[in-house]
Formats: sequence, C-alpha cells, structure tokens
Amino acid sequence: MPVLGDWLVSIAGTPEGARLATILALTSALAHAAFGALQKGRYDPWISRGAIDVWLVVLSAPVALFLVPWPNTATAFFLVGAIVVHFAYKVTMALAYERAAYTVVYPVVRGTGPLVTVIAASLFFHEHFTAMQWVGVACLSGGILLLALRNLSEEEIDPLSLKIGLVWALICGLLVALYTTYDAYAIRQSPDPFTFLAWFFFVTALDFPLLAAWRYRRMAMPVVFGPLIWKGFAGAIIAWISFGGVMLATRLDKVGEAAVLRETSTVFAALIGWFILGEKVGPRRLFLMALVALGAVIVEMGG
Repeated sequence: MPVLGDWLVSIAGTPEGARLATILALTSALAHAAFGALQKGRYDPWISRGAIDVWLVVLSAPVALFLVPWPNTATAFFLVGAIVVHFAYKVTMALAYERAAYTVVYPVVRGTGPLVTVIAASLFFHEHFTAMQWVGVACLSGGILLLALRNLSEEEIDPLSLKIGLVWALICGLLVALYTTYDAYAIRQSPDPFTFLAWFFFVTALDFPLLAAWRYRRMAMPVVFGPLIWKGFAGAIIAWISFGGVMLATRLDKVGEAAVLRETSTVFAALIGWFILGEKVGPRRLFLMALVALGAVIVEMGG
C-alpha cells in the first residue's frame, strides 16, 4: 500500500495522472449509479444505508488497522471533519428518499453538485475552466436537472411531500459539492492517500448502523434480513469503488473535472433502469442522457 500510494503521489499533475483520473472518475460514475439503484427498493432508506455502513466498517477496519500507515495528526483532524460532513450528506439523502422518488431525487442531487463543486474548486484550488468547459458544465448540469423535471412530471405523489423531498435533495446536492471539495483537500494533505481512504471508510460508517438500529426498533413491519445483508455487502464494495475512485481522481488531477465526469452516473443510472430494471426511457430521456454525456465530453476535451 505505501509503495502504491507513493506512485500515485508521484504521477499527480502529470499527463499519466490525468488519464488515470479520467478512468477513475468514469468508473466511479458507473459504480455510483449501481449504488443508487441498490437504494431503490422496498427497504427503508435509513435501514439500507445502515446495512451498507455495517459492511463498510467490517471491510475497512482490517485495512485501516493493519495494511496502511496510521494517520498523522493532520489526517486525523481531517477525518473528524469528514465524519461531520458525510453524516449530514447521508441524513439529507435519506430524508429526500423518504419524501420523493429515486428518479426525482437522484438527478437533482447529482445536477446541483458539479456546478457548485466547479465554483468551489476555482476558489480553493485555483482551478480555472475555459469558456468551452463552462458550456460543458451547463450541458451536463442542465441535462441532469431537466431529467429530474421530466421524471417529476410523471410522479403521482402528495405535492407537499414532493416539495419537501426536493428541498432536501437540493441541500444534499450542496453537501455533495462540499464533501467533494473537502475530501479532495484532505486527501491531498495526507502523506499516503490510501491511509485517508481506509480510515475515511472506517470512521464515517460508524454512525448510520446506530441510527438504523434505533429506527428498526420503532418499525411496525419486520425487516427481511437475508436480502438486506447481501444488499449491504454489495453496497459497501460499490462505495469503495465509487467514493474511493473519485477521491483518488481528485488527488491526481483537477477536482472540478473529476466532479463533472463523475456525474455521468446519471446516464449510467438511466441505462441500468432501462436495460436491467426494465424501466421505460423514451426519446426525451434519451436526448437528455445524450446532453449529459456531451457535457462531460466537452469538459474533458475543452481544457
């Protein structure tokens, strides 16, 4: 692990690092779409997230304790901040899923995040997009938000509940931008990026199992644990690939570009819904998916 970490640090900011960052960001997007699909289903979102976090603790603890160097004082400080930021993100995501459908919430969260992240990256990391790249950001975020509006028009739900869900989704999107910027800064300050990653997944997953247990004791209907356990395990593996991939991408190259590329997860989510879940797509959604993909290509090629 230390040798691999040293190699990643050595290629940061180089053309090789930029190519690897692109691959990691797109892999993260595909994994995140699968992660979102796992949360769509019969299980309460708090219980689902709790099951995922239990497995994250189980899988991450041996890596953090025995395979990577222990965090220094600065990394430990950033990990404490990550616990707070990611707890807020997970709570708002669960609140949004409680009130509105996955197909409405997910695009709003993912469409808000990259636009704010690009702005934050320019302020904190002094990254600057060209005019053409800003066109790409507009295409991507606009396509994602229009996809949310399209899904919204087909939802039959209590209007008040829907409005509350959308407010939580917008707040969650802002928190996505916050944690993307924060995590990028934190992993850049860590001597070994894998130390930050392993301890990040370990400590930020300790909260929701407790919340899920508290919620479970107050549920009227019993939970079928067999499928939930396997769902949690799959979610934990995907979380390592998704969140870990994008954090490494921000360590290797520009934070803004990695954030934008990762939001092609909306395209992957629609394709998963189309080909695997049997959901209807239609020509309008296909056009918006193409707009999102075009935006990502413009951002990547227009720099």
